[in-house]
Amino acid sequence: MGSLDANLVVVIMAGGAGTRFWPLSTPEKPKQFIFLFDDRSLLQKSYDRIAGLVPDNRIFALTNEVYAHLVAEQLPRLPRQNIIGEPERKDTAAAVCLGALIAAKRFGNPVIAVLTADHVIEPVGMFQRTLLSAVEGARQSQALYTFGIKPTYPATGYGYLEVGEKIFEDDDIPHFRMISFKEKPILEKAAQYLESGRYLWNSGMFVWQANAILDALKTHLPAHVRLLEPVVQKEGSPAWESELRRAFSKLDRISIDYGVMERSRDVRCVAGAFAWKDVGGWLALEAYLDCDAEKNRVRGRLHALDAKNNLVFCTAPGETLVMVGLDDVVVVREGAKTLIARKDRLEDVKKIVESMTATSPKTGSPSERSPGSHLNS
Repeated sequence: MGSLDANLVVVIMAGGAGTRFWPLSTPEKPKQFIFLFDDRSLLQKSYDRIAGLVPDNRIFALTNEVYAHLVAEQLPRLPRQNIIGEPERKDTAAAVCLGALIAAKRFGNPVIAVLTADHVIEPVGMFQRTLLSAVEGARQSQALYTFGIKPTYPATGYGYLEVGEKIFEDDDIPHFRMISFKEKPILEKAAQYLESGRYLWNSGMFVWQANAILDALKTHLPAHVRLLEPVVQKEGSPAWESELRRAFSKLDRISIDYGVMERSRDVRCVAGAFAWKDVGGWLALEAYLDCDAEKNRVRGRLHALDAKNNLVFCTAPGETLVMVGLDDVVVVREGAKTLIARKDRLEDVKKIVESMTATSPKTGSPSERSPGSHLNS
């Protein structure tokens, strides 16, 4: 891809707490910073997808303040002032508002792409084409754009976008008017969505002009702008951190989907033809791991007897695991920590991790997930 014009700003949301990938993911180092596939973390892969489209000084990473040092370590080309640490968990509307205000302060009225740090997207070239199409659509209008993904099965773990009329098609990338946002459905409803052809998965990624999203925030969440706008003017000053903390303490906790997108009139959607997965937990890795004759998905060495449909993930090179007489189990080995759980009980791992965190004397403050997380957790 060629370089994009200088009007684009990219905001990467990188604040998720990510307890579902324990023991790799911990409150001190959540999933966007760990290495699940190769030697690049999910955060680094998110940066790689847009690094050739926009200069580093126009890329921002918004994260919890306790993770700012991890972002700096993993994205060393980003200017340190572009790593924005949020002082507490206030959901995605606060992060979007803060990012838009800072982008407007530095660059006037840029087009802003709000992207995620915990998704797998392939191929990159198709994602970039779709992104640039949404950028041009937002530049030519005051519309708020979101990205929808054509569903391939009746997923119950994702939110959905109900799309209306096709406004136009940019080469092979359709632009639709948005009708409604749907929460994560039960299986029967998800099957209906899939069959209708009118619904897309909600990716939690957005594109808009800075003025357009700030006007929408002023209309639907005016307190967010009223509290954060004067603070952003002090960015870089000695008072910045304390003033930001004071402002955040007064913000309502609300998502950008619920707080703004569902209430706005001119919301549009580009339909992405790229493969997309919200990597929400261990089972999301099944498609990316080696598979044996018994449908065991494995990273590492597994010697299995009468064992099928298991997921085994070992982080140490050459580590061997022996499994006898077990089906539908997840086993993860990371140093001195091991997870063993039935697949149908993986959601309960979060409860254990939270209880362990509550009793630990050295836990950090977990941060908020990326945009759309109330739909895609």
